[in-house]
Amino acid sequence: MTGSTLAGIRSVAALALGAASVFGFAPFHLFALPVLTLALLFVLWRQSASPRAAAMLGFAFGMGFFLSGTSWIYISLHTFGGMPAALTAFATFVFCMVVSCYPAFAGWLSLRLVRGNAGDRHPPLLVLVAMPACWTVGELLRGYLLTGFPWLGLGYSQVPGSPLAGYAAILGSYGVTWVTALCAGALALLLLRLPAASLRPALLPVTVIAVAVGTGALLRTIEWTVPYGAPLRVALLQGNVAQERKFSLDALPVIFDQYQTMVERSDARLIILPETALPVFLHQVDGAYLDALAKHAVRNDGDLVFGVAVADPQARAYFNTVVSAGTSPPQVYRKQHLVPFGEYLPWRPLFAWVLEVLNIPMADFTAGPRNPVPLAVAGQHLAMSICYEDAFGGEMRGQLPAATLLVNVSNDAWFGESLAAEQHWQIAQMRSLESGRMMLRANNTGITGIIGTDGRTVARLAPFTANTLSGEVQGRTGVTPYLRWGEWAIAFLLVIALVTVTVASRRVR
Repeated sequence: MTGSTLAGIRSVAALALGAASVFGFAPFHLFALPVLTLALLFVLWRQSASPRAAAMLGFAFGMGFFLSGTSWIYISLHTFGGMPAALTAFATFVFCMVVSCYPAFAGWLSLRLVRGNAGDRHPPLLVLVAMPACWTVGELLRGYLLTGFPWLGLGYSQVPGSPLAGYAAILGSYGVTWVTALCAGALALLLLRLPAASLRPALLPVTVIAVAVGTGALLRTIEWTVPYGAPLRVALLQGNVAQERKFSLDALPVIFDQYQTMVERSDARLIILPETALPVFLHQVDGAYLDALAKHAVRNDGDLVFGVAVADPQARAYFNTVVSAGTSPPQVYRKQHLVPFGEYLPWRPLFAWVLEVLNIPMADFTAGPRNPVPLAVAGQHLAMSICYEDAFGGEMRGQLPAATLLVNVSNDAWFGESLAAEQHWQIAQMRSLESGRMMLRANNTGITGIIGTDGRTVARLAPFTANTLSGEVQGRTGVTPYLRWGEWAIAFLLVIALVTVTVASRRVR
């Protein structure tokens, strides 16, 4: 078999491993699977002839992973954005190519740090230290560069059922990624040593996995926060307004009547409506309608929060906003992390034509201020996020520990009946684990629900149904280690790992 043929087989294997990894995430929750697939990728990297060959395998793994796991991008751009099918397919493919560069970089960096025959003479240095650290560095870069795309980070696959989810309150989602990759590295080392006649070579990898899993399970038993205030009755509204009619002028009266009816049927102290539940600018909403909603919230001795776009004529800008009304003073949260090409246009001179191709209403928002103050309503303090803002744990940390509850309002109707809504729910579960606070989610078509401090589902509505989820939640206060340290803790550990690998590799040579 020629070298090029063998390289092609390995690339196809890496592509298949990446595609299979998606089953480790919601809604499948086979959380052990990504450990296995990543371990097999590490084995392929270990057998690579050069850093460049490892990079190609990482790229192939990424293409399989992102083409399978984020295929909903096509639905968003074509079905609801109106982009021509061929152009959408091309844009989706290019996007997956870009994000696949991060696992490619991880493979390249692993073999670049452990030079020459150091990896042959001391495999744990490469497989158990370098590869998990470099994988995590790649995910960190993916979460921050080019506005960031942390979706489907390896750590999310461990939420909520895996013992490794216990590390979330200490090191955040990237810390869970690192520990998961560490277990994959240990498994890879075990697979590489299977032909050995003695059991001694298996001792190190088995010990690493046992300690990682056992420590994670113990961490899951710790309550990092304490109750704040009395239990609060909440109502989360899921209007199930189809995306194709959400911004239709003919549908507006029906949408407004539907939400008013849902609000007035609730006796909850805190009522939450989804993102842009009222699909017009706030100044276009009839004042009598807003007064009726606010008066009902006052009768419940509570507050209402709802999504709506707000225009600022002086700044010549408009914002994706959450507004409160009721017994507390009116407050506003403006979305700070906007979706490129969906909510704002980056590099306008280069991509101005995109707005002409896409049929996305209100596609040029302005970002709100960083580190906003939580909304003080219904006796609690709400850390707000809109849409995929809750994928950025480091940014949500700006409202903590002052906030006592997490709230996300979304409109995942943009992604149809795809994997996106379940993946988004899993992301929200990670935020609860990191902060030790309950998460309330009001989503137009779903998933609407309540998540406990342990990251597990308390209650949720069936997607694509119009319904109200009523329940009782408990505010929490306190500081988890992650809230105190943020990403600095995992960054510190990664620096130590990479420096150790670099120094030790040179000594081995």
